[in-house]
Amino acid sequence: MEAIKYLIDIFLHIDKHLSAIIQNFGSWSYLLLFVIIFAETGLVVTPFLPGDSLIFAVGTLAAIGSMDIVWLFVILFAAAVIGDSVNYAIGKFIGYKAFHIKHSKIFKKEYLDKTHKFYEKYGGSTIILARFVPIVRTFAPFVAGVGVMSYGKFFAYNVIGGFLWVAVFLSGGYFFGNIPIIKENFSIAIFAVVILSVLPIVIEYLKHRKAKKTSLKN
Repeated sequence: MEAIKYLIDIFLHIDKHLSAIIQNFGSWSYLLLFVIIFAETGLVVTPFLPGDSLIFAVGTLAAIGSMDIVWLFVILFAAAVIGDSVNYAIGKFIGYKAFHIKHSKIFKKEYLDKTHKFYEKYGGSTIILARFVPIVRTFAPFVAGVGVMSYGKFFAYNVIGGFLWVAVFLSGGYFFGNIPIIKENFSIAIFAVVILSVLPIVIEYLKHRKAKKTSLKN
């Protein structure tokens, strides 16, 4: 319970935590940011780490001169692309076996089948769209590695998606994060970023439930 409270506190007061980290670690803060974004995108077991909110928050710090915007973009972009590539590789080598483990609570075959259908519907753009949806962006490259697409095609979408994801949230924090009304209500702004990121999942879930109810009636 304490761990959950701590994670919520990090999400809602991420600017204060980052300021403390920068004061204590200086330039090493860039390495820490790389590790967090890499883990959030590259490791299937850590989808709970901050992604959108973290990038937005460091953008606001760059606007006041606490961090370098160019180095931030390069490091976060590299972390996002490398993370997805590692995730793809993990999916390629162990993904299919993992989804056939009996009674697995994480790797259910139905998730694999649903994700395959998602790929069939949206094609390669799934990798780009998934960047803007927490949790989904962690599983999308993993499932792609199971056999949805070749690495060459995946890498192209990976680069485009990583570029857009980092650019949107980093520039958002840089240009809007220090507007007085947002700065004074930063916790609410971060919460709004998280909600907007999760919204596509909620909409997809509601559509799925509606379709399921319709099929049961028929």
